[in-house]
Amino acid sequence: MAKLSFNLEDQVFVVTGGSRGIGLEIARLLLEQAARVVICGRKEEGLETAGRELDGGSRLLAVPTHIGKSDAVDRLFEMTVEKFGALDGLVNNVGMNIATGVVDADPGLWQKIIDTNLNGTYLCARKAGQMMREQKKGKIVSISSIAARRAAPFMGIYGVAKAGIEMMTRVMAQELAPFNIQVNAVAPGMVKTKFSQPFWSNAEIHEQVVKAIPLGRIAEPADVAWPVLFLCSQASDFITGQTLMVDGGASAV
Repeated sequence: MAKLSFNLEDQVFVVTGGSRGIGLEIARLLLEQAARVVICGRKEEGLETAGRELDGGSRLLAVPTHIGKSDAVDRLFEMTVEKFGALDGLVNNVGMNIATGVVDADPGLWQKIIDTNLNGTYLCARKAGQMMREQKKGKIVSISSIAARRAAPFMGIYGVAKAGIEMMTRVMAQELAPFNIQVNAVAPGMVKTKFSQPFWSNAEIHEQVVKAIPLGRIAEPADVAWPVLFLCSQASDFITGQTLMVDGGASAV
């Protein structure tokens, strides 16, 4: 048996939403493992700031991308291959939420949240899966959420979208397994990022959330990035179609 290694030297990974928060931390960790990394986001300014912070040199490429548009997704992967000549892994990290329920939500708001979280993930995973199928290897990891399994106030449409990502993960894992492609997901609870700041910065809400977490704190971005690294590495070669809960034990109670 080959010696196990988390080293990803010269492997090529696309990280959507890689300019901040969890995505930025994932990109940083992949670069530390000697991978070549492509980050994308909708705002060029955010990508420029992330590029300076990551300092990946020639091993980093930033591509402005609206992942809800198939032509933009095609361009993202074309530029990845043009720059690095390959695609070994995809981390679907882009996500957004607008606090809302479902019953009284405006249909336009429903579409916006679904397009960003579920459809964007689908378009990227579809394109990556097609490319990886030709080379008969690859890793696809999507960021889900505890909201996919536990209904919560103000997380209605977001939770529906993330639940769709988890089912898509299982379906794609089955379809791509014959081609030695592993498809998995990571589902965090609350993570201390700008995305969730309206919740964790409120002392009362923060206290309520922490009370429900056996490990007694909310996650930092690195708490999510490390499990993603595991699923991007050869250590997960016999794991597919799974969603790894990264919630400090909240779903165990």
